[in-house]
Amino acid sequence: MVIPASSLEYLSVTVTASPEGADLTGTAPRFAFLPDANRSNPEPEDWIVGEWDGDTTARVLVGPAGDSTLTRGSWHVWVSIDPSNDEHVVRKAGTLIVT
Repeated sequence: MVIPASSLEYLSVTVTASPEGADLTGTAPRFAFLPDANRSNPEPEDWIVGEWDGDTTARVLVGPAGDSTLTRGSWHVWVSIDPSNDEHVVRKAGTLIVT
């Protein structure tokens, strides 16, 4: 995804439940944005809370006055889901380019 630095918009990530039909929406999804040069996993302070837009779409508002204001560059997007079972899932969801 490519967005201008001046844009305020939702970044959405589709999340697939396993097993199919498992409810993921009991807790809010969390997102982390790490600069392209940072190849490590997110630290606890990197995470911000997003929201669910339906049963399988996690989203967060990015841009000026959003949940996360990102400077120009390439960002690794991470999402964390904590379903009601024993799992705590963290995945790299893709790359966001801010122009």
